[in-house]
Amino acid sequence: MTTGQDMENRIRRNIAVLSPVHLTVENESHRHRSGPGAETHFKVTVVSDAFSGKSLVERHRSLYQLLGEELKEGVHALALHCFTPQEWKQKGQSAASPVCAGGE
Repeated sequence: MTTGQDMENRIRRNIAVLSPVHLTVENESHRHRSGPGAETHFKVTVVSDAFSGKSLVERHRSLYQLLGEELKEGVHALALHCFTPQEWKQKGQSAASPVCAGGE
Protein backbone atom coordinates (compact mmCIF):
# COMPACT_ATOMS: atom_id res chain seq x y z
CA MET A 1 0.00 0.00 0.00
CA THR A 2 1.20 3.51 -0.75
CA THR A 3 1.38 6.41 1.65
CA GLY A 4 0.92 10.15 1.47
CA GLN A 5 -0.38 11.35 -1.88
CA ASP A 6 1.44 8.74 -3.91
CA MET A 7 -1.65 6.98 -5.25
CA GLU A 8 -3.47 10.24 -5.88
CA ASN A 9 -0.54 11.46 -7.98
CA ARG A 10 -0.42 8.18 -9.91
CA ILE A 11 -4.12 8.50 -10.71
CA ARG A 12 -3.58 12.07 -11.93
CA ARG A 13 -0.63 11.07 -14.14
CA ASN A 14 -2.51 8.20 -15.75
CA ILE A 15 -5.61 10.27 -16.48
CA ALA A 16 -3.48 13.05 -18.01
CA VAL A 17 -3.42 11.09 -21.29
CA LEU A 18 -7.08 12.15 -21.74
CA SER A 19 -5.99 15.83 -21.76
CA PRO A 20 -8.62 16.80 -19.20
CA VAL A 21 -9.79 20.40 -19.08
CA HIS A 22 -10.79 19.74 -15.46
CA LEU A 23 -9.59 17.00 -13.12
CA THR A 24 -10.12 16.50 -9.42
CA VAL A 25 -8.94 13.47 -7.50
CA GLU A 26 -10.24 13.37 -3.95
CA ASN A 27 -8.99 10.82 -1.45
CA GLU A 28 -12.12 9.80 0.45
CA SER A 29 -10.47 6.97 2.38
CA HIS A 30 -10.96 8.85 5.66
CA ARG A 31 -14.72 8.38 5.21
CA HIS A 32 -14.27 4.60 5.36
CA ARG A 33 -12.60 2.17 7.71
CA SER A 34 -9.33 2.43 5.86
CA GLY A 35 -7.17 3.81 8.65
CA PRO A 36 -4.97 6.91 8.83
CA GLY A 37 -3.00 7.70 5.67
CA ALA A 38 -4.90 5.19 3.55
CA GLU A 39 -5.32 5.62 -0.18
CA THR A 40 -8.07 3.17 -0.97
CA HIS A 41 -11.18 5.19 -1.88
CA PHE A 42 -11.15 8.00 -4.45
CA LYS A 43 -13.65 10.31 -6.08
CA VAL A 44 -12.47 11.26 -9.56
CA THR A 45 -14.07 13.98 -11.68
CA VAL A 46 -12.76 14.18 -15.25
CA VAL A 47 -13.84 16.62 -17.94
CA SER A 48 -12.42 15.75 -21.34
CA ASP A 49 -13.22 15.94 -25.03
CA ALA A 50 -12.11 12.29 -25.12
CA PHE A 51 -15.55 11.41 -23.70
CA SER A 52 -17.45 12.96 -26.62
CA GLY A 53 -19.73 10.42 -28.27
CA LYS A 54 -19.05 7.80 -25.58
CA SER A 55 -21.61 6.28 -23.26
CA LEU A 56 -21.15 6.46 -19.50
CA VAL A 57 -20.11 2.79 -19.48
CA GLU A 58 -17.47 3.44 -22.17
CA ARG A 59 -16.14 6.40 -20.20
CA HIS A 60 -15.85 4.33 -17.02
CA ARG A 61 -14.21 1.47 -18.89
CA SER A 62 -11.58 3.81 -20.29
CA LEU A 63 -10.73 5.02 -16.78
CA TYR A 64 -10.65 1.49 -15.37
CA GLN A 65 -8.24 0.57 -18.14
CA LEU A 66 -6.01 3.56 -17.39
CA LEU A 67 -6.06 2.80 -13.65
CA GLY A 68 -5.72 -0.98 -13.82
CA GLU A 69 -2.45 -1.12 -11.88
CA GLU A 70 -3.76 1.18 -9.17
CA LEU A 71 -6.81 -1.03 -8.73
CA LYS A 72 -4.54 -4.06 -8.37
CA GLU A 73 -2.32 -2.23 -5.87
CA GLY A 74 -4.78 -1.13 -3.23
CA VAL A 75 -7.41 1.18 -4.66
CA HIS A 76 -10.62 -0.40 -3.43
CA ALA A 77 -13.23 2.04 -4.74
CA LEU A 78 -13.49 4.71 -7.41
CA ALA A 79 -16.42 7.11 -7.64
CA LEU A 80 -16.13 8.19 -11.28
CA HIS A 81 -17.72 11.33 -12.67
CA CYS A 82 -16.96 11.73 -16.38
CA PHE A 83 -18.11 14.69 -18.46
CA THR A 84 -17.50 16.33 -21.80
CA PRO A 85 -16.72 20.05 -21.54
CA GLN A 86 -20.25 20.84 -22.75
CA GLU A 87 -21.83 18.61 -20.09
CA TRP A 88 -19.61 20.11 -17.40
CA LYS A 89 -20.57 23.63 -18.47
CA GLN A 90 -24.22 22.72 -17.92
CA LYS A 91 -23.72 20.72 -14.72
CA GLY A 92 -20.75 22.52 -13.16
CA GLN A 93 -20.13 19.96 -10.41
CA SER A 94 -20.15 16.26 -9.67
CA ALA A 95 -22.52 14.60 -7.24
CA ALA A 96 -21.61 14.26 -3.58
CA SER A 97 -20.38 10.86 -2.54
CA PRO A 98 -22.77 8.77 -0.47
CA VAL A 99 -22.04 8.08 3.17
CA CYS A 100 -20.25 4.76 3.58
CA ALA A 101 -22.20 2.24 5.64
CA GLY A 102 -18.94 1.03 7.18
CA GLY A 103 -17.47 4.48 7.66
CA GLU A 104 -17.13 6.51 10.78
